[in-house]
Amino acid sequence: MITGDETYYLSATRLGDLAGRDVQNLTPLLEWAEGSRPFAIRDCFDQSLRMSRRLLLEDGSRLELISAAGEVLRQPATPQARFVAEFAKGPVKIALAGLSPLRALLPVASGMARSGRLALVDGEGKTRARAELRELQPTDGNAVILVRPQGLRGYDRALHDLVAHLRDCGGTPFGAGNLYRMIDPANTGYVARPKIEVGREETAFDAANDLIDGHLPVARANEQGIVADLDTEFLHDYRVALRKIRSVLSLFKGVYDPEQTAGLKARFSALMVPTGPLRDLDVYLLAQQDFCDLVPERMHAGLDRMFARLRDRRAAEHAKLAAHLRSKGYQKEIKALAKLFARRRKLLPGPNASRASFDLACELIWKRYRRIRRIAAGLTAETPDEEVHALRIECKKLRYLMEFFGPVFPRGDFQKVLKPLKELQDSLGLFNDYAVQQTRLQAFADDLGDAPHKLDIAQSVGALVIVLHQKQLAEREKIAATFARFNSGRMQRTIRRLFHEGKGS
Repeated sequence: MITGDETYYLSATRLGDLAGRDVQNLTPLLEWAEGSRPFAIRDCFDQSLRMSRRLLLEDGSRLELISAAGEVLRQPATPQARFVAEFAKGPVKIALAGLSPLRALLPVASGMARSGRLALVDGEGKTRARAELRELQPTDGNAVILVRPQGLRGYDRALHDLVAHLRDCGGTPFGAGNLYRMIDPANTGYVARPKIEVGREETAFDAANDLIDGHLPVARANEQGIVADLDTEFLHDYRVALRKIRSVLSLFKGVYDPEQTAGLKARFSALMVPTGPLRDLDVYLLAQQDFCDLVPERMHAGLDRMFARLRDRRAAEHAKLAAHLRSKGYQKEIKALAKLFARRRKLLPGPNASRASFDLACELIWKRYRRIRRIAAGLTAETPDEEVHALRIECKKLRYLMEFFGPVFPRGDFQKVLKPLKELQDSLGLFNDYAVQQTRLQAFADDLGDAPHKLDIAQSVGALVIVLHQKQLAEREKIAATFARFNSGRMQRTIRRLFHEGKGS
């Protein structure tokens, strides 16, 4: 038997056409197996599989991954598993290794499935070609059928005719279409980084409004995931969206009325404040294995006890944040802000509101770049951590500005600047993380009071702080080399041409 290696899908409403018409003098015969079983299509909230044109299907006790080429990998399903790391070893788990380990694989659609077979038979009742069928009937959404044609040795023409017939009936090669949209046409999915086009001659006021209006829905889309505690990335994306909004208000100098700007910054900051404690705990808990890897095994018991206490704190902080997001006060405020930037009638322009986005972008980016160069030029091995931290903040602001205004600059040269900037920011971020972790871990140890196993925990934390200090010193040495790449002569000329000489076109 020659087996096809491509999977097709079509609407279940076309099943009558597929099985009800002869195909080049061959008669279709359709048989369904008895019974049905539950199924679930799973994907990350950020649509990692959908965007890569893959389908992860939990079909009864079996887990299947259909690639963009229509190939199918199978392994036993792991009950209750939500993250790739929780799957049993197998080809599906290996193929999903590129997904974020922090993202849960959530049900996109679920319902009941049944299997069948379509055979094309000749006048003597002999099978010339056939196809394996699987009907997915979601609880909410449109039913679809997955079809995998199969040919028999010596009957290649029949297989060709079957595939042609399948296409005539609306069958679409898996990698060439969008099965998700067929199941739920209204579901456009979640985009963590919306593409917001900023025109060169668009006013800075309109650009700022578009950017804020584009990121508010991103924050709102993550609220339910935070409340349900589906994975830690919901809170991360929520905070990033709000941080970008605050950056627009801070970095677009003079675009809004100064008094209104101050009020808006205060309102968005107030939204951020309740999220901080839970995010801090998430960061530490996610780093548990990394921390354990840094100290001798005999210290692990103390760290395990520390993380157990942190998990208890996290449960309390999550309950507090979930109650806040469900509160009438929060819902009223976030809806009012969304309405303000959607309608825009009550937004007051400032002195720079009517400036062209391109002109304002060049001015803001050039000033921020020169400030970074001044700070970095004074860095030495003795520079206080606070000054290194200030450089990190300036790099973050420059990166936000460049990402906001990216569409108004030539992509090639722009990316040449953005890449080394990201590398510098990453190095500065690690340095800051090591510094902050030392401070907070020491504060945790100092606050143990009469906690059980206090000595074990304190000793393990002390050992970890020593290692983190060493890593911080090593990262400080890397910062100079990373900045040198960002500040090379070629990079300086590119940045000057793009943002200062007005030759970005």
